[in-house]
Amino acid sequence: MRSGYSSRILLMSSVPIPEPVMLTLVNPLGVYDASTALWLQGKGQQDEVHKLDVDTEVSMSVSVRRTEEFNRQLREQPTDTQLWIKFISYQVRRMLDGVSAERRRSYHRGVLEKKLSIAERAVETNPGCIALQLERLRICQELWEPSLLVKEWKKLVFVHPNSAPLWREYLLFNQSYFSSFTVSKVNAAYGKCLSTLSSVQDGSMVSHPPLPGTESHMLDIFIQQCHFLRQAGHSEKAVSLFQAMIDFTFFKPDNVRKLTTKQQVEFFEPFWDSGEARVGESGARGWKAWMLQQERGGWIQPEEDEEEEEEEVEEVKDPSQPRAEVWLDVESSREAAHWLPWRPDKAKGQSEEDCEDPDRQVLFDDIGPSLICLSSPDLQLRLLLHFLSFLGLPVDPVLCAAPCQSGLLLENLSFLTQGNDQQRPLTSHDLTDSGVSSLGHMTTLQITRRRVGLGKQGEKFLTSVFSMVRPVLPPHHRAVLCLSWMQYEKLKVLHHLRSGNKKRLRSQGKKSKRVSKGLLKEPENRSSLVLWREYAHLEWLLGNTDEARKVLATAVGTEGTRGLSCPSLCDLCLLWSQLELEDKGLPAEATASPSVMVLTQLAEASGVAHPSSSQCLSPVSVLKARKSYEQALLARLSAVELAPEDWSGEQLRLSGLVGCYALFQFLTVGVEAANVVYSQARERMEALHHKTNRPSDPGLTDTPLVNRLAAESRTLAVQQAALLRYHSSTAVFPLATLRQTLTSALSTWPNCAPLWTIYIQVENRYHSAGRARRFFHSVSRGNDSTVPRLFAIVTEQQRKQLVDAAQRSHCGHEGLPVLPENGLGHRICGLFENAIATATGAHCPLLWRMYMHYLVRRPSTDSTRGLYMDAVKLFPEHLQQFIDVMTEKELRLRLPLEELEILLED
Repeated sequence: MRSGYSSRILLMSSVPIPEPVMLTLVNPLGVYDASTALWLQGKGQQDEVHKLDVDTEVSMSVSVRRTEEFNRQLREQPTDTQLWIKFISYQVRRMLDGVSAERRRSYHRGVLEKKLSIAERAVETNPGCIALQLERLRICQELWEPSLLVKEWKKLVFVHPNSAPLWREYLLFNQSYFSSFTVSKVNAAYGKCLSTLSSVQDGSMVSHPPLPGTESHMLDIFIQQCHFLRQAGHSEKAVSLFQAMIDFTFFKPDNVRKLTTKQQVEFFEPFWDSGEARVGESGARGWKAWMLQQERGGWIQPEEDEEEEEEEVEEVKDPSQPRAEVWLDVESSREAAHWLPWRPDKAKGQSEEDCEDPDRQVLFDDIGPSLICLSSPDLQLRLLLHFLSFLGLPVDPVLCAAPCQSGLLLENLSFLTQGNDQQRPLTSHDLTDSGVSSLGHMTTLQITRRRVGLGKQGEKFLTSVFSMVRPVLPPHHRAVLCLSWMQYEKLKVLHHLRSGNKKRLRSQGKKSKRVSKGLLKEPENRSSLVLWREYAHLEWLLGNTDEARKVLATAVGTEGTRGLSCPSLCDLCLLWSQLELEDKGLPAEATASPSVMVLTQLAEASGVAHPSSSQCLSPVSVLKARKSYEQALLARLSAVELAPEDWSGEQLRLSGLVGCYALFQFLTVGVEAANVVYSQARERMEALHHKTNRPSDPGLTDTPLVNRLAAESRTLAVQQAALLRYHSSTAVFPLATLRQTLTSALSTWPNCAPLWTIYIQVENRYHSAGRARRFFHSVSRGNDSTVPRLFAIVTEQQRKQLVDAAQRSHCGHEGLPVLPENGLGHRICGLFENAIATATGAHCPLLWRMYMHYLVRRPSTDSTRGLYMDAVKLFPEHLQQFIDVMTEKELRLRLPLEELEILLED
């Protein structure tokens, strides 16, 4: 054996061995390369080590050069606040680049201290810059003790009392800082904020001038306060705030208008405490009428109508249920029934002591500091629309102009599932869901509503609000309120239609038709195409298609001669043609299609007759209509681009015209022609929006023109995506076109929930998770919004459900355990963690509720026990602990556990 071995070595030694292979003990045969031989010896290649050192030196060299560049620019431009903020953000990338995840945690504090030192130098150089002050406090939030942080915030708002954005950040800090949080403290902070800004605005605080847009910011903060109180369970205080503001705004006596806000509030207090009926209550006349009558010697008390007694309902339906389930059921039912403030009924001899729940009474001290003066008619309308939205009515998002921190209000899963109606693929996006729970319906995340609307008492309250407010509004504002009311009736019908309860659908249909007809009978509404459109859609949803066609034809007859120049007429005909297409599908012959007939007669400006299956259009009529559409669209776009400031909100509505033209091309030419129409119109509208929206100028970022252009561009994108998706479901169509449309639209409008819904539906049809993940990451990386992150989470959760279902089917038995899919599980947790780490995600109720519900399905549930109403559902054994924390933080509690025990015994 030895001689054979030696001979083999001698033979191999005669073979030339290429460098750098050497015969050693670890490489006796010379078959290993140099790197493998070194590895066997436990050594590394010198050139690799050298290369690693070189890479590190290069990286450090680049970092040093970048830091030197920042320092040079800041020496030359020390007042460039954006450059300071970029330098602060760069510290994270500079110090953590190439560092492992384990070492990053140990480096985190060092990075924060480095950022803080730069922020303090920036603030010292620019002491009046609010953005730098806020950046400094955000860094300090992870370094300082709570008491020191609170003191610093109070100092900052004292130095800058006229900065509404600073106040808003301060209020968010108070809402989210758990150690010092109570509802009364936060509500008092809101009152302090609004009273201070009011003093600045009316000039009574002479030390600080009012900044541009202060009045609009005050209204946004007021709305934010109302939603905070609702989310904390104090819906009675929120409703009282709205009641007081509407009286304070629309029914103000003339002799107090020139006083300061504080003085006006002092005059308002006697009216509020007088026991007089308030907005929405029976017999309400308003502050102005009350004050005039007081000057004349007081009211002549009219005969009071006998109000119906509230029926006592058995609150505990099933005492055999677990204690936590019974508590949840009673608490939710009381929330739905008791959202109005309690007032003593003097006709029944009641006094304040007769109220069983003191929290249902609202004192003037709770609302007085938050009253503000609104001089702009547009802001006054916005206040009303926010109140209607608060009650659950659909409103125009452009006129409503929701607060910037929309993530604060998101709390309902319906926001992530809207537009999933397969029976109405083209018209299901007609009413978008805001994702905000209406009064009386903020229950746990997965409890469905017991009813739609506000109930008998709430509907009476709503009718009283409309009857009191509408007479004091200008005609165009009254039309906006009527539209919101009619859409609310349609929304209730849609709810019963989706639930499948035919009996309730018929009952609700009769009520909604009665309200709608009453509105249309009013003289100023008889020629309103917008309202006739809503009423015809209501009839169509109820199954009365022939009646709906008659209504549509009659409505078009009133304004048919205006043709394509009338935006409301275009919207009406677009809805009509979409409904016909959904009802009868794609026709074999385009000239015989009812939709084509409606669109052609619209282009001819000859009125639209009732289409029938026996009618047939001539090819010449189709060609003329196409030419009319092309000329009308080019003329409107060119006119708007030439002078957008000269066009009003109504004239800027191009989505109806573009939609009619695109649908006409889709039915007569093909889907490619329709796609071209949408793409060209979107490109020009988005370019115009980009031109008019100037982030560098705060006065030009949130104007009605900018908001309307953005809304029209989003509407066009949704229409285009819905039409392409509809075509792909009925015919062979390349997916790349639809995907390109969706990705380009979502990159421009990442907050558009209907577009994300369609995108998820398209991607879920194909098992290509990588592409969707990369797109979600690219959109989220350049955007601080919560919406893309929420939809990314929903997409992964749906994918996990598919994986779990596939495992069950593979096992062949539903009862068998599902193997853990840790990859998806960890990915979903990572998405949640990244989302709540953002500024908006940290304050988003929907995100936290979804995270808790997801964690409770995982094996470890310890990290979710600090959350409340949902927590009672998920952890019933900890009911007492949750109740104790809710009581400590002054969150609204309608059913104490002691009362629950009494109810169970009864």
